[in-house]
Amino acid sequence: MMSELSTLPNQIKKPLVILSGPTAAGKTDLSIALAKKIGGEIISADSMQVYRGFDIGTAKIPPEDMEGVPHYLIDILDPDKEFNVFEFQRMTKEVMDEIYLNGHIPIIVGGTGFYIQSVLYDIDFTKEETDKDYRKMLEELAEKEGAEAVHKLLEEVDPEAAAQIHENNIKRTIRALEFYHETGSRISDHNEEQRSRLSPYRFAYFVLNRERSVLYRRINQRVDRMIEQGLEEEVKRLLDSGVSDQALSMQGLGYKEMAQYLNGYYDLERAIYKIKIGTRHFAKRQITWFKREKEVIWMNYEDYDNDKEAMLDAMLEVLKEKGIYNV
Repeated sequence: MMSELSTLPNQIKKPLVILSGPTAAGKTDLSIALAKKIGGEIISADSMQVYRGFDIGTAKIPPEDMEGVPHYLIDILDPDKEFNVFEFQRMTKEVMDEIYLNGHIPIIVGGTGFYIQSVLYDIDFTKEETDKDYRKMLEELAEKEGAEAVHKLLEEVDPEAAAQIHENNIKRTIRALEFYHETGSRISDHNEEQRSRLSPYRFAYFVLNRERSVLYRRINQRVDRMIEQGLEEEVKRLLDSGVSDQALSMQGLGYKEMAQYLNGYYDLERAIYKIKIGTRHFAKRQITWFKREKEVIWMNYEDYDNDKEAMLDAMLEVLKEKGIYNV
């Protein structure tokens, strides 16, 4: 059912800015500069930065680098807790209400496109009744034969969803299979239908991007920097503190591979290689996702001679045209 807010005249809708793009594109620095210009407060749309202790591998911004700009949905959960799109949508709506009361503009920043979509279009996540026996069967299959076996089942019934969900993300894979099992419909079709919804916000949706070879070089450099900063020690500390290597938080890029190295599955060189390859594949999937989104504004660094100030000025012009920001 269409939200009543989505039918409001655009000038009455509350403002919202989104700054997204693939990993390592350069969202963090630009988001802070933008927030300082327009009186914004930042909400992290990252499925891993919510976890305490997951700092290096998530490229989490330290408080001293926030330059006084409030950041939300960072360091709010213990590693054994589950975080998903339902929780993100609920928490983000609460935070946005607080930001509006402050007289500021919420800026959602991050690369998790489905999380962003859930808020931007106020997606309805009405849950169907869950077949617990079916879920148990899938969980046992994953335990016995690995995440790949469950992911292959999804490829058979919903190849589009399978292409969007990493095989390590067992929870999302199982949920997509459950949706098909419960409704007879593909979750990718459901998501496409939700994309056609009107937004209840007056928004600008920026997608930062770089030339592919540059992006991949930045990814490799970021992984090397994470290793230098102590990613191995961070993961070892988390495992030693009692975090299971099967926890949802430990399935994130960098953490899963480093945990497998520490558990003796392969050497450090192989772990680093797998992190770099996995991150490049992840960035490619992110770009594919954003290309399918409607009303996005692509901001390619090369179009602005890699000048952050020029990009910022261009974004401010867009926000003025949309009535989101006025000097």
